[in-house]
Amino acid sequence: MNILVVGVNHKTADLDVRENLAFNGPKLEDGLVRLKSISGIKEAVILSTCNRVEMYANVDNPQKAYESIKDFLSEFHGIERDSLETALYTHEDTNAVKHIFRVAASLDSMVVGEPQILGQIKDAFEFSLRKKATGILLNKLMKKAISVAKRIRTETKIAENAVSISFAAVELAKKIFTDLSTKSFMLLGAGEMVELAARHLTNSGVRDVIVANRTYETGCELAKEFNGRAVRFEDFMHEMVNTDIVICSTGASKYVLMKEQMQKIIKERKHKPVFIIDISV
Repeated sequence: MNILVVGVNHKTADLDVRENLAFNGPKLEDGLVRLKSISGIKEAVILSTCNRVEMYANVDNPQKAYESIKDFLSEFHGIERDSLETALYTHEDTNAVKHIFRVAASLDSMVVGEPQILGQIKDAFEFSLRKKATGILLNKLMKKAISVAKRIRTETKIAENAVSISFAAVELAKKIFTDLSTKSFMLLGAGEMVELAARHLTNSGVRDVIVANRTYETGCELAKEFNGRAVRFEDFMHEMVNTDIVICSTGASKYVLMKEQMQKIIKERKHKPVFIIDISV
């Protein structure tokens, strides 16, 4: 058995590094195909989330495969190879298996017990399965890791007090505004973090939710799910004039709201405060 894990996470790499190494959208399929095509790599899975990017592989020679994966990451993402050295970690064989189990069970998460990682692991595995990038060994390993993670969540209290960043944001808003049902919310973005925030808001009695996303259709889908309304991203600052609380989780590489713009919004609000929580990672 030559199982290899190569990756970066919130402990080893800054957000900028993780974003540069992420396999988002079409990059995932292209990256998986190219990773699998590397000589000596027989099976592969790519896990790419906000807090980690990891490659799981069945290889002929772990050390050679590790060097090849560094070359691949450098070329694919346009990053200096030397800059990867301090950010990347690697696990082999038994340690690799243990690491994958820890990740699936959320023991390696920023918030231990958070539920999102198990779904992300399943999605990563199923994507590789559909693309025929896995085989007998990784199929068995990933299925077992998912099964054990489910059992851990069922039979232990690991998730009892776990909170996601989205949940923490809503709880913080509750401390500022006792009754959220009377407040208007705006969600900037429409990804997983924003969807979780919307779910927590709905459970807290919020009825007035606005979603602003760069892809308007995606924003409409999320708004419809939670009985809210969508606005075009370029209009969100205008909508903020009548919004009490804003939760932002976008994938933008630059700030979406500047000090001067906020000052103008506050002036239009006649200096009535607006509470903004940025959970973008």
